[in-house]
Amino acid sequence: MTDGPMKNVPGGVTLAVRVTPRARKNEIVGLVGEAIKVKLAAPPVEGAANAALCAFLAEQLGVRKSAVTLVAGQTSRHKVVRVDGVTADEVQARFAVV
Repeated sequence: MTDGPMKNVPGGVTLAVRVTPRARKNEIVGLVGEAIKVKLAAPPVEGAANAALCAFLAEQLGVRKSAVTLVAGQTSRHKVVRVDGVTADEVQARFAVV
């Protein structure tokens, strides 16, 4: 991604995310390479971590859960998430560590 982990797309933004499942709590840690590092309490079983990631990002960005969709990386720690209704600048403002 040319703008680091965030890229503006029509109607929203895509985020490159690196997920660490089975953490003590859900939190955004910072940047790792060209991705936003997110720790999740959910295990990587039957899509639980993917669902937790979408719900956590929706809560952090103040959008509906349905506005957050997993675009790529369903079975990988490296994921691409699309968030409708926000821009890269808004994401960066809300994620102080990014």
